[in-house]
Amino acid sequence: MSARILLNVDLGELPGEPEALYECAHVANVACGGHAGDDDSMRRAIDLGALHGAALGAHPSYPDREGFGRRRVVMTSRALEETVREQCLRLVRVAQERARPIAYAKPHGALYHDANASPAAADAVVLGLADALGPRVTLIGPPTGALAEAATRRGVPYAREGFADRAARPDGTLVPRGEPGALVTDPAAAAAQAERLASSGAFETLCVHGDTPGAAAIARAVRRVLDSLAGA
Repeated sequence: MSARILLNVDLGELPGEPEALYECAHVANVACGGHAGDDDSMRRAIDLGALHGAALGAHPSYPDREGFGRRRVVMTSRALEETVREQCLRLVRVAQERARPIAYAKPHGALYHDANASPAAADAVVLGLADALGPRVTLIGPPTGALAEAATRRGVPYAREGFADRAARPDGTLVPRGEPGALVTDPAAAAAQAERLASSGAFETLCVHGDTPGAAAIARAVRRVLDSLAGA
């Protein structure tokens, strides 16, 4: 039996998200106010995650609701650390109402990529989330780069992530969303990509974005692959 590769799904971002996404997720990354989300959407996401057995993750971003967190925002390291801390603490407060722990954290959008390219930004992100969530929270991020290095320096557990619903270039970087073919929207193609990534030994978790067109069908197909590989 292979080591289980977890499916993480970015959630709590859009109204009317299909419950099926929570059924498929091992980890629900919940938007906590930076790019999307409010207390009510966080409560819904936490409750649906609990109903379907998904672990809870914080999904902080640049404070950029207008751009859905997909635009670079110039911030000092101190300001970045503080916004990550504040967003995670907001989720903590809502989760405590439901007596639910937060086991994971994953930066969203432009912050994910910027922090992985900048040691200073990566350190700010790791410090902010660890202060809010505790040093044993598992950070989800790219297999290599500044985020993994910052987590190692700070003793924060780290899970290497691949993407089932995004196209990648030969060097492993994602095709930008504005370019043709950036999204993998065919469930069979996403499942095949998931099988390849999961079998590579390079990842502990794979992602499906909750706002990808047809996300529920994609997540079901990917979860079936991961369960099969794990012998479930």
